[in-house]
Amino acid sequence: MDIVEVTEVWKKVKQELENSLPEHIYNTWVMPLSAADYESDTLILLSPHQMGVDILRKNWSDGIKAAVRAIMGKNANFSLKYDADFAQKYVKEQKKVKARQVAGQTEDELKAEEVKKSLAQMQSSANLNLNLKFDNFVVGDNSSFAYNAAFSVANNPSKKFNPLFIYGASGLGKTHLLQAIGHYIIFNKPELRVRYIRMEEYFNEWMKCFMLNDAGKPQGVNNSMMRKFHQKFQNIDILLMDDIQFIESKMKTMEDFFSTFEALYTNNKQIVIASDRLPGDIPKLDNRLRTRFEMGLVVDIKPPAYETRVEIVKSYASELGVDAEDSVYDYIAENFSNNVRELKGAFNKVCAYAEFMSTGLTLSTAQKALNCDTQKKKLTIDMIANSVAEYFDVTVKDMKSTARSQKISKARQMAIYISRDVLGMSYESIGDYFEKKHTTVLYAYDQISAKLKTDDSMQSTVDEIKSMLKS
Repeated sequence: MDIVEVTEVWKKVKQELENSLPEHIYNTWVMPLSAADYESDTLILLSPHQMGVDILRKNWSDGIKAAVRAIMGKNANFSLKYDADFAQKYVKEQKKVKARQVAGQTEDELKAEEVKKSLAQMQSSANLNLNLKFDNFVVGDNSSFAYNAAFSVANNPSKKFNPLFIYGASGLGKTHLLQAIGHYIIFNKPELRVRYIRMEEYFNEWMKCFMLNDAGKPQGVNNSMMRKFHQKFQNIDILLMDDIQFIESKMKTMEDFFSTFEALYTNNKQIVIASDRLPGDIPKLDNRLRTRFEMGLVVDIKPPAYETRVEIVKSYASELGVDAEDSVYDYIAENFSNNVRELKGAFNKVCAYAEFMSTGLTLSTAQKALNCDTQKKKLTIDMIANSVAEYFDVTVKDMKSTARSQKISKARQMAIYISRDVLGMSYESIGDYFEKKHTTVLYAYDQISAKLKTDDSMQSTVDEIKSMLKS
């Protein structure tokens, strides 16, 4: 197929996409694409934006594939990649187009164009995910307090709730609210400087600056790299800090972040923090930081109720541009109750199964893909404790005892981790069951979490026990 034919094909595919994708997605990321070739049933597309490639692959791949197949047949596919040469040509062409347009544009139109460009740059520099906004956060009884607090902060930063501290188990929407605050402020108060970062990233950047001193200078914080680091986080108006619990035990980083916190707070800058636990439940957190986190507003997000879970799955389907039977949403909501990520993962699995098996998004498809059997038996901490005890060849009584043998301690830590991970139970509730202080439960959970990052055998153990629970 020659380039003229390829261009015609792409023109037809774009017409399909214009009708199926959200307007802002199509105009921002699809319009700039160029078709380079069509070979082996694959339409090869080039993008001048690396971010555009990531966004389209992650969120709109199915929609693009459907449009390509609508024009080229059911075996057709597409390939999307960033091309530096094409990007350079695109920038030059856009400058020419803009130059030609300027003469015919009003002052207001030119100003609006500049504002749009500026906002896009601000979103990128603030480290924000374009999909996480207030508009697509599903509010339920589990999250309404946190949502309203976040929206209040976005409307009036530094006025009432500073700092705002949001806590809850993993996957419940804390990151979504932090980023939604960032997006709202950028679009409604563009004069304010916003930055979102996870504490692990903050720590890694700080360590790099600390270790890589200017040549010939003694190791320490008084170097140009460290000054730039401090300017990056202290010369802003809104700091959105995620996963703050990662800072515990890192004494020097805590000292540094305390300085950043004080600099921002003293200058009336807004600080929003997210954590998987209360400030008082982070065992080795510097007391100065703990008291400062607690002096603002502390709100929590709990696992969503059934009705909210249904709405979350429906909202996610809408974002993907996918329609399913209502029974599919109900089935997923019934069987996945711990967090939002779990719900989205289940729906993605159903979508993938439907695509691979060429079926519709029906209840039957969902049942086959997820194999939940509507979870006739409700999983409990008793069942988890018994499964772990069986796996490690100990008893539940052993795990509840004060015994400290390696075998029993490992079993106890694993049972605590899985209870928290699968059931989303509070540390206090788990502690009550195992007859342990909540600080002991926190330590056990963190121990397993840390090992899972580097120990493949530990991950295998968790997977095997979860399989036992499913059977």
